[in-house]
Amino acid sequence: MTGNTFGKLFTLTSFGESHGEAMGGIIDGCPAGLFIDLDFIQAELDRRKPGQSSIVSQRKESDKVEFMSGIFDEKTTGTPIGFIVKNENQKNKDYEHIADAYRPSHADYTYDAKYGIRDYNGGGRSSARETVSRVVAGAVAKLILKKHNITVQAYTSQVGDIQLLKDYHLLDLSKTDLNSVRCPDELIADTMIQRIEQVRKAGDTIGGVISCVIKGTPAGLGEPVFDKLHADLGKAMLSINAVKGFEYGSGFEGTKMNGSKHNDLFVPDGSKIKTSTNHSGGIQGGISNGEDIYFRVAFKPVATIMQKQNTVNSKGEPVEMTGKGRHDPCVLPRAVPIVEAMAALVLADHLLRNKSVKM
Repeated sequence: MTGNTFGKLFTLTSFGESHGEAMGGIIDGCPAGLFIDLDFIQAELDRRKPGQSSIVSQRKESDKVEFMSGIFDEKTTGTPIGFIVKNENQKNKDYEHIADAYRPSHADYTYDAKYGIRDYNGGGRSSARETVSRVVAGAVAKLILKKHNITVQAYTSQVGDIQLLKDYHLLDLSKTDLNSVRCPDELIADTMIQRIEQVRKAGDTIGGVISCVIKGTPAGLGEPVFDKLHADLGKAMLSINAVKGFEYGSGFEGTKMNGSKHNDLFVPDGSKIKTSTNHSGGIQGGISNGEDIYFRVAFKPVATIMQKQNTVNSKGEPVEMTGKGRHDPCVLPRAVPIVEAMAALVLADHLLRNKSVKM
């Protein structure tokens, strides 16, 4: 199985299965001398872990990260940083009913078709539990970005048809983590939570959108032609489980505008150059222009539902199945830190590729 390494200079290689002994990863390309704030990294993992509220999976995992290499006296040594996060609450019996059946919209059939074998316990490698490794590496990437005053903040902006329509400039993003759905608008958040609870009680699931804002990015990040900054951000987001869409800047709404309205005019700002608008989303020609980078990520409803569904087994015979186990009725609350982590990995990689960086 290839495709388990992300990045070109600052890289993450992840390993592990949902119901195996542990998840883990190797971070390579991290500069020496970076202070590793273990409390910060654990706090990022705590934002992703299950069991936080009634609207997420009730699987109980402490998700404590253990670093195995690459750190000495709380600083990176420049060598590969190895880490593991042990799995503590596996329930393989919850998946015995799908040992020979393909769950609708899951990776069961495609993994079987590709490899001729699959780990049906929790989906194995295809499980969203793999993202725990991304959050660890993303937290390290955030520590690099912090030294360059670059921040990455994501939030839930839509659940089903409930939308937070305010421009991110009008939001206090520091309030994002004050509620279980991670929406910075309290009233909209309450409505979102109620909708997720209704869906959960019906044994169903619901999708939505996560928005993300990156501030402080210097002009000049991005590698044309095939490693454009927004292309790498798109790949990062589309690699996350359940993601079905990505748009940055004006996105699809920009197709409704004339060029005379969509163009971001350059204006002087002291010794710097700025744009009067930011329909470009902070990236032009695949390279950052110094403005805020902002994008939206669409998540489909979680595939496992607690309702009867028709499917087939490995012999192609019709069978009926009902989801079991502990699953998220809506992936968005726990996906917010995952979106941030993947964005941070992209920015750290491009920052280090753009020039030699000293910690």
